[in-house]
Amino acid sequence: MHIKSKLFFLFFVSGFLFSTAQENFTETLPGTDHSLDLVFVKVGTFTMGSSKSEVGHFGDEGPQHEVTLDAFWMGQFEVTWDLYNLFVSRELDVYQVKKSPSSDVQIDVDAVSGATTPYVEMSFGMGIEGYPAICMTQLAAVKFCEWLSAMTGHFYRLPTEAEWEYACRAGSTTSYSFGNTTENLGEYAWYASNSDDKYQPVGTKKPNAWGLYDMHGNVAEWTLDQYVPTSYRTRKELVKNPFQEPSKIYPKVVRGGSWMDAPKRLRSAARRPSTKKWKMRDPQIPKSKWWHTDAPFVGFRVVRPVKTPTEEEQRKYWNYESTP
Repeated sequence: MHIKSKLFFLFFVSGFLFSTAQENFTETLPGTDHSLDLVFVKVGTFTMGSSKSEVGHFGDEGPQHEVTLDAFWMGQFEVTWDLYNLFVSRELDVYQVKKSPSSDVQIDVDAVSGATTPYVEMSFGMGIEGYPAICMTQLAAVKFCEWLSAMTGHFYRLPTEAEWEYACRAGSTTSYSFGNTTENLGEYAWYASNSDDKYQPVGTKKPNAWGLYDMHGNVAEWTLDQYVPTSYRTRKELVKNPFQEPSKIYPKVVRGGSWMDAPKRLRSAARRPSTKKWKMRDPQIPKSKWWHTDAPFVGFRVVRPVKTPTEEEQRKYWNYESTP
């Protein structure tokens, strides 16, 4: 496996060479030349949310509060159709790594639920190779992470809302990772004014200070959290690894804004709730739990925490009964 940075500690687990912490790495899917580039995000504390004075501020972004997060790796790019379609087809399952007692996960790929083939072409002609996957429900994004974990032996999940904002800000305290104004937004993001009414290949704009691409715009991104507009009001002191555990199907938190959105939706603190209206024109009966036919603006990226959760915790992140 190709390692992008000098590693301080190396060891071999389930046929993959990777860093124990503190460095970027590339995860290659077994049986293919496809891979995921991941950026190391160090442990840290940041101010989550936005002030009332921020241009574009919504009430659900406050009050601002201090959050501390453990270290994790995050996908450098949004998950592309190249990778996502491997999960939908499941033709690679026979190549899953052989698990060992030291593997992050022990689940067999046969135990992972698979997405159904959609009735319509979900890229809507906007592009496949190198373009972000879209229209999946949060359940489908969660199950992709479980499938990726079973295939590689390394634990993956969606980012929490706090992890997403921390990574997006990349040490900044401004409206966007690059500043407070939209003057340079086109250098970093695809959005309504420059997208030509479609999503664009991942990684074609400037990355943020931590090397993450398309955190603003291109496609909005799923997080793990239930959307509760008043959730920040309950965080009175420094909070460690906050996570609004889901209790129902809708709404879940989507972050980052998309190719369809105005600049205010692309701000680091901007939050968006999912809705069942995103599948109103789904031709399947009953409506698919895997696809949001009316959400061509929603995709995702993956996270791998440095501290691997227990098997019970892994199931919690992957198997919510209310996840769609």
